[in-house]
Amino acid sequence: MQMTANEIPPPVAEPGDAALLARLKRGDAAAFESLVRDLSPRLFAVARRMMGNDQDASDALQDAFVSAFKALGDFDGRSRLSTWLHRIVVNACLMRLRSEKRRQRRTIEEILPRFVADGHAAKSASAWESGPAAAPVREELRRAVREKIDELPEAYRTVLILRDIEQMTTEQAAAALGESESAVKTRLHRARLALRELLDPVMSRGSL
Repeated sequence: MQMTANEIPPPVAEPGDAALLARLKRGDAAAFESLVRDLSPRLFAVARRMMGNDQDASDALQDAFVSAFKALGDFDGRSRLSTWLHRIVVNACLMRLRSEKRRQRRTIEEILPRFVADGHAAKSASAWESGPAAAPVREELRRAVREKIDELPEAYRTVLILRDIEQMTTEQAAAALGESESAVKTRLHRARLALRELLDPVMSRGSL
């Protein structure tokens, strides 16, 4: 029987996590330095996707490690340390996004595809190139997707990242954002439509 996303158990602790966690809870500075050194690149990438630039990502990551250090006593070790820290980084980014006055991007209405009176799209969607691509082309596509995601309005960019990149369930994303699940589903649908519209000139046949 196939499990739904909400029924899938969280990743269990890795074999080395218990010993490392014990050292961390004893206040072992070397253990904490090792944890930061090993996980910082991966966690910085998460923060960079959330925040949109290196400086804000670095600040959020620093906040996250401070929060993690303070919360170590409450961590029961049933999930992986990396999974626990990932959640803390996401929460640190969300807190900064809520508190900071961010650069205003275009509204979602300015980006979404236009529809005529009968409900059909005002212009037909372009055919996107498919099939294997050379490494430089794949990297160019990844860069284009990152840039276009950054053009989305903050609320839509954030929900898209949480659901489609960080692989949160709708329930988890709703809890992290303090929104209803229906609001998250609606916003995600509009974010995907808008991203497709932004990527259309780049991804259409022959553009790369």
